[in-house]
Amino acid sequence: MRRPVKDKKPSKKMSRRAFILMGAQIGFMGILALRMRQLGIKQSEQFRLLAEENRINLQLVPPTRGLIYDRRGRPIAINIPIYRIQMVREQASDPEEVLRKLSQIVPLSEEDISSVLENMSKRRPWVPVTVTEDITWEHVASVAANAPSLPGISPIVGSYRQYPEAHEYSHILGYVGPVSDYDLSKTEDDDPLLRIPRFQIGKNGVETRVEKDLRGKAEIKRVEVNSRGRVMREIDSKPGEPGKNLQLTVDNTVQKAALDRIGEQSAAAVVVDVRNGDILALASAPTYDPNKFVTGISVPDWQALNENKYRPLANKAVSGTYPPGSTYKMIVALAALEAGVIKSDEQIRCLGHVEVFNRRFHCWKRGGHGRVDLARSLRESCDVYYYDIAQRVGIEKISEMARRLGLGTRHDLPLPAIREGLAPTKAWKQSVKGKDWFVGDTLNAGIGQGFTLASPLQLAVMTARLSAGTNIQPRLINTIGEDLMPIKGNEALDIDPEHLALVRRGMFEVVNHRRGTARGSRIRTEGMEMAGKTGTSQVRFITKAERARGVIRNEDLPWERRDHALFVGFAPYDNPKYALSVIVEHGGGGSKAAAPIARDIMLAALERDKTGYGPLPSQKRRTDDPDEQTPIAQSPPKDRA
Repeated sequence: MRRPVKDKKPSKKMSRRAFILMGAQIGFMGILALRMRQLGIKQSEQFRLLAEENRINLQLVPPTRGLIYDRRGRPIAINIPIYRIQMVREQASDPEEVLRKLSQIVPLSEEDISSVLENMSKRRPWVPVTVTEDITWEHVASVAANAPSLPGISPIVGSYRQYPEAHEYSHILGYVGPVSDYDLSKTEDDDPLLRIPRFQIGKNGVETRVEKDLRGKAEIKRVEVNSRGRVMREIDSKPGEPGKNLQLTVDNTVQKAALDRIGEQSAAAVVVDVRNGDILALASAPTYDPNKFVTGISVPDWQALNENKYRPLANKAVSGTYPPGSTYKMIVALAALEAGVIKSDEQIRCLGHVEVFNRRFHCWKRGGHGRVDLARSLRESCDVYYYDIAQRVGIEKISEMARRLGLGTRHDLPLPAIREGLAPTKAWKQSVKGKDWFVGDTLNAGIGQGFTLASPLQLAVMTARLSAGTNIQPRLINTIGEDLMPIKGNEALDIDPEHLALVRRGMFEVVNHRRGTARGSRIRTEGMEMAGKTGTSQVRFITKAERARGVIRNEDLPWERRDHALFVGFAPYDNPKYALSVIVEHGGGGSKAAAPIARDIMLAALERDKTGYGPLPSQKRRTDDPDEQTPIAQSPPKDRA
């Protein structure tokens, strides 16, 4: 019986599959051959070096940190050369033995050696660790001469920050310091520069707020090294960028004048150019020496600063908030004028106090001022006048006017811990305190007490806006590199110019009228007359019993229980150029403690009346600048140009 003939189609299909598979194999082998040719011929040199003990290393060359200048081009933050000794653990067969040999050349204690070994154990083997720094050239030369017996050790010339005008700018510039594990833990910045041992970053002030611009970008080098870690040749490099220079708006002369005039008191002063918002002075006292922080402050120095009751580390000009006292009365007056609840010639009778719901609110003048209009209320600082108009206008409109003039808002400056103060409202008290707003709260706010808080910066901005009639914004940096920072806030305030003129006239009489509270601090030079307002901020509660027997004088109280003294002002009155604020913590009366300081600072600004900026040195850096952190040659670095 014959078998049926098999269908031949499946065999044809199998042949086609085999053909496709064979083609794929040939293609894969071709790609593999091309890759092997690339690796074996074109990149053979590179991989030969990698095979021989990983002899290609990447090196980061830290950029030069940008310099900082005042408005005249005077350097106030510079870089100076420093000699360091670094060690790479993987290049030293026995790091402890090498360190002990090094200690015979460079002063190293047992504690220093232990610290270096501990630091190396926390880092990867190829990461260099600083052994010691700020050593002499003689030590560096000795280390270089003994290099063969000190594997892994290399002398480096780098730079560290120095502040020539240390105390004058401590609260503005802040300081730099070595990057720490804590710094790394709180940043998302993946810049490899931050992993370099002892690399300095901004820790406070402008140094930290403009850190990335000041830092620059590292140069990245690929170098060939021999088995002992010695650099044989440079393969290639990616150029870095030096940090950008900054020019501040601060005038060195005015800044010094403010701090010199404040002296040893706990105080702050701010001077603003009313035409463009430039901050000419931002002074907080007492100051400190930021140079002590650059390489690490000692425990005794830190304790002395931290335990000082005058708080030298705090920048009181922007982070200190105080009841503004009578300097707030211009805000209340404008709110009432804008709301139409008073007229400039309307008189209110002051008997020395008012009673609201069986509670007595006192005027500073026990016998009262008699009949008072707007000009006199400012000139003689009558509290009863403002108790009355505050009730009429209400807290909501008062606080809205305060915010319009720069209080109760955070100003955008490159400084840490800028406080926004407080322009309270009924909703705020209910939300924060869980209580209703009372009429007495409004009366207290009417004279700048109670919940109301403002910083010296805010009070200076308020005065600048009052004097110029524009929504001027404070400005601390003029240029970053070649970029000019914008001037903001030249638009007119949404306030009736006639109302602003009435308030400015009252401020003029405060200083220049024979009954003005600041007459003793007037500027007598024609054309330079100052207008202003004194303020006394109460920090303690005065009981009814104390008032009956006589209020205790500030001089007879402990320092921390005395009133704060305030003054705000602008000049010249007919053509305003500068506005300022001064607060003396627990200084007593504003007319005695703050106004004389303000007058002298204003005179310094007017006498230094040059609004232009000084030229900056060329930003081009020499290739042999010792601030570039590179392995040093066998001779001292050249002097800076």
